[in-house]
Amino acid sequence: MNPVLVDSNVILDIASSDPVWRPWSEEALAREVARAILIINPIIYAEASVGYALVEELDNALPMTLFRREPLPYDAAFLAGKGFLTYRRRGGHRTAPLPDFYIGTHAAVAGYRLLTRDATRYRTYFPSIPIVTSD
Repeated sequence: MNPVLVDSNVILDIASSDPVWRPWSEEALAREVARAILIINPIIYAEASVGYALVEELDNALPMTLFRREPLPYDAAFLAGKGFLTYRRRGGHRTAPLPDFYIGTHAAVAGYRLLTRDATRYRTYFPSIPIVTSD
């Protein structure tokens, strides 16, 4: 099975019942469950936690039987910092936090696909990552 790193926005669309994105996120996640190993890392877990009041609720939404939890690769940390620096030098605003760059480099270093609805930034800064997205 081809692993896919699941971006927190997909998880949060479902948790928050986002009227625009929930249907797409649920369908995309269901497709990936059938054909891929779902991966999350501590940054994705932390970002997704804002959609839940209790850690038990988050753990129920992201069961370890469905989502493989991986540590953050140190190889990705250096690249994340460099990608973020390039973004800032190009005039990027802090609306794109460093964690997004870490998520992108985790997928790149590990050779994973990335399931996200925020494809533009990932395609710009991580063109080698196969993106699973809505467009």
